[in-house]
Amino acid sequence: MTQPQRERLAAAQAELLRALLADGDVPEGFDPDRVRVEKRALRAKRRGIVAALRPDVAAELGERFRPLFDAYAAAHPKEVGTRFREDAARFAEWATARGELQPPKKKRWWRRAT
Repeated sequence: MTQPQRERLAAAQAELLRALLADGDVPEGFDPDRVRVEKRALRAKRRGIVAALRPDVAAELGERFRPLFDAYAAAHPKEVGTRFREDAARFAEWATARGELQPPKKKRWWRRAT
């Protein structure tokens, strides 16, 4: 494979990833319906992992969790090397900054965990 071919392939792969993980356009040559289905599946998997790691956030948001997480995920694709716990924490911070979640209560050293 020549260097220009590698560069075209890398660009096409990046475009497909943007379509799958963010709100990028479906690249030419790909079936938009199949990309949409895969995008929905990947987002649901990510959402499920975040809900499992932060059940407190999912419970507090209730019915709003799914649409809020999907909006977050569209604007904040999971970065390479980011652990899911970090992703879940970033979502919680994002939701708190938007006023969707109550800010976490500060822990006091003199209070015991119950």
